[in-house]
This record gives sequence, structure tokens and C-alpha cells, in this order.
Amino acid sequence: MKVCIIVSNFYPEISKSLIDGAISKLKKNKISNVKIIMVPGTFEIPVVVSNMINKYDAFIVLGCVIKGQTPHFHFVCSSVINALANLSIKYKKPIGNGILTCNNKK
Repeated sequence: MKVCIIVSNFYPEISKSLIDGAISKLKKNKISNVKIIMVPGTFEIPVVVSNMINKYDAFIVLGCVIKGQTPHFHFVCSSVINALANLSIKYKKPIGNGILTCNNKK
């Protein structure tokens, strides 16, 4: 099985922890054919999945969106989640969603 992990690196310390956790789980399940792709932000994740959809058997998407003072948080979260769900259904590929949506950094 070929797995692609796509990670938003907007919060590098959070992203590193998410990657470590995902790799650990994959190793426990004896999945070693893994590619990690970094993107600047969470909003870029669906387009990368879309471009790579025929090259991998499954995807894991990781990142963190922290709510600020504007409605931007809701637009980003909704757009990304909807796009990923649509890709998963359209291409019949599993996309594990590990994108954290948080009210604050704590």
C-alpha cells in the first residue's frame, strides 16, 4: 500500500507532532511505503491531494487551523473538509483527516 501524508506546515511544532504520530501508527500497521509532502497552509491540502490522487492508495492529511478574530477560520475549515470529502467519494480513496480545528493554541 502506498500512502501519502500531506502536511500543512503553518505551525511547524504542531505539524511535527502530527507527523510523528501518523508515522508511528503506520509503522505499527506495517505500512512503510509512505511519502510526506509539506504545504504552506491547510487550504493548499485538497489541491495537492487532487493532483496526487492516482499515485497513492490512501492519504493522511495533517495540519492545524487556529481561530482568530475573523470569520476566515470557518471558511478555511469548511472549504478544506468539504473538498477532501468530495475527493474521497469521487475517487473512492480513503483520506484520513488529521487536521486540527482549534479555538486557541493551547
